[in-house]
Amino acid sequence: MSDLAAATPTMPALRGRVQRASASVRAYFLLTKPRVIELLLVTTIPAMVLADGGIPPLDLLAAVLVGGALAAGGANTINCWIERDRDQLMGRTRGRPLPSGDVEPVRALVFGLVLEVAAFALLWATANLLAASLAIGAMLFYVFVYTIWLKPRSVQNIVIGGAAGAVPALVGWASVTGSLAAPAWVLFAIVFFWTPPHFWALALRYRDDYAAAGIPMLPVVKGAASAARQIVAYAVIVVAVSLVLPLTITMSPLYPAAAIVLGAMFVIGAEQLRRNPTPERAIRLFTFSNTYLALLFAAVAVDTFLVG
Repeated sequence: MSDLAAATPTMPALRGRVQRASASVRAYFLLTKPRVIELLLVTTIPAMVLADGGIPPLDLLAAVLVGGALAAGGANTINCWIERDRDQLMGRTRGRPLPSGDVEPVRALVFGLVLEVAAFALLWATANLLAASLAIGAMLFYVFVYTIWLKPRSVQNIVIGGAAGAVPALVGWASVTGSLAAPAWVLFAIVFFWTPPHFWALALRYRDDYAAAGIPMLPVVKGAASAARQIVAYAVIVVAVSLVLPLTITMSPLYPAAAIVLGAMFVIGAEQLRRNPTPERAIRLFTFSNTYLALLFAAVAVDTFLVG
């Protein structure tokens, strides 16, 4: 009995194990950058709805959402593994699981690769090979083209590299139709041109961080005023591209009206930043840009139901 009692963990010991396990799970979860995943899925669902002309089969919808989350989470985890040293130099990223030592680098890499394999297998089994290949292709582009090649070398890093974040719209469309069509490419283009003003606003807010890490983001290389002008230009392009969608597929007046109103708010916010490029205005525009994209794609889905 005494041996059994000695081998039985005490309540404080059990509590400690649970807390460590919980902290470990949370650290791996944070490696996937869940807020980024949420934004990517916001573009996937409306693309599926538009492609289907209504609500796609719920099992397919669930599988694509899970598969997309796994693919994006894996890509973000590998990105964290590659950038762990640079992240340690930036106040905004110093607390991430790898710089803080909460996860060992090798385990993080393995975790990211496992997520990618699971994503590909799930999307291929439940949707189709095109959707699965697009998801993995986005990861490869994000890791090799953006993170390794462009980000530390080019001021145009996010302009080109942002294509990876636009692929979920293609994945959503392809998962329903097994092919790609003009509306899918317009949705892709909306996210592609939205990414630079969205990310440059964040980079303007954290310009000192990027400078300390030696990352040539536009506000660091060209200055806040130049970056703010570019943000306005890209905001105008985003609005123009968003108005192309009704030319490629039948839509009700709801979507173009929403695109015009939301676009006007986006451009006005960008212009206010141009006039006064402060960190406070920059983070305000960054926050609104998330809302803009979510509401614009929500309008796509609602409009589809009205037309149907």
